[in-house]
Amino acid sequence: MGKHIGILTAGGDSPGLNAAIRAIGKAVDSYPDMNVIGFRDGFRGMMENRTMRLDRDMLSGILTVGGTILGTSRDKPHSMPVGGTVMDMTDVIVANYERHHLDVLVCLGGGGTQKNAYHLMKHGINVVTLPKTIDNDVAMTDITFGFDTALGIATEAIDRLHSTAHSHHRIIVVETMGHRSGWLALGAGISGGADVILIPEIPYDTERVAEAIRQRWRSGKHFSIVAVAEGAVSREYADALAAAQAEKKRAKESGDKAAHKAAKAKIAELEAQHSGNTLRLAQRLEELTGLESRLTILGHLQRGGTPSAADRLLATRLGTAAVHFINEGIYGIMVGVYGEEMRPVPLEKVAGNLKTVPPDHPWVDAARRVGTCMGN
Repeated sequence: MGKHIGILTAGGDSPGLNAAIRAIGKAVDSYPDMNVIGFRDGFRGMMENRTMRLDRDMLSGILTVGGTILGTSRDKPHSMPVGGTVMDMTDVIVANYERHHLDVLVCLGGGGTQKNAYHLMKHGINVVTLPKTIDNDVAMTDITFGFDTALGIATEAIDRLHSTAHSHHRIIVVETMGHRSGWLALGAGISGGADVILIPEIPYDTERVAEAIRQRWRSGKHFSIVAVAEGAVSREYADALAAAQAEKKRAKESGDKAAHKAAKAKIAELEAQHSGNTLRLAQRLEELTGLESRLTILGHLQRGGTPSAADRLLATRLGTAAVHFINEGIYGIMVGVYGEEMRPVPLEKVAGNLKTVPPDHPWVDAARRVGTCMGN
């Protein structure tokens, strides 16, 4: 009996998705007993049974194309808006899986997709996932595809901003993506020669950042580049959030419903306050240093365009490895990158976990050794 494979892309778009889709589709051709269909727009498209043929004509020419030919969405199988109501559509997705007589569903995505795939696995669907995100924060893999392209784009942006910062004697604050992890800001900051790098894993002291900039001015360097991950936080904010989270945990364990509700409200309030944090940081640095400050938010520029050679290569290797594991009947896994190896990692070890930057990571050490201020 042949193996029937379904494939979808979910979460934010990322360079290399089409390369991975192409790799899976072309690798399937090597096995005459396999076939593959695509579902449009992530888990929503699977719920709505919207499919796409992934034949040779459809796969031709997509290796270098950004985005995803399948489309994507952030909808969750168990919490999906339908007709104005949020509903659990897991059973519908399982039914469509069975309708197409699928043996396995391949899900390409980041941390949220890994959790959603694990949820479907627990409801009887065979799944294989690939690690995709520009943030590089998926657990149990050395790297995710999309990261290298975004790193190059962010680095080029910092390179270009050096000239205007130098010409106008300004502080240029550059915000990269990275809500919960700082791999992108850290890598681009080092590669682009940023003078300050601020990441979520290392809460910063605004006064120390200002003093580092003032010290540069005193030494004759009348400009500074500050690379900031969008999730970077001040020490005061981090302490307040940690206290609220600890109170929430204590209240839950003690059964104090009122305290638990109050702690949840406090956490929500703090998270709402974080919106626009990078702009406030830029303004505060201008006040503390007396230097003109400008903010550049790279945003979705980091996701777009042609994937780098490294991401095309990585996505191709991951896609072909996925087909190999499917042929071997190995399901319930993410294909992880370990050096030059592609290994099957049990999905339960991936779902719900996050790969953050260790404070003693070699990249952090290298940044400090070249004199970069890390905010603390």
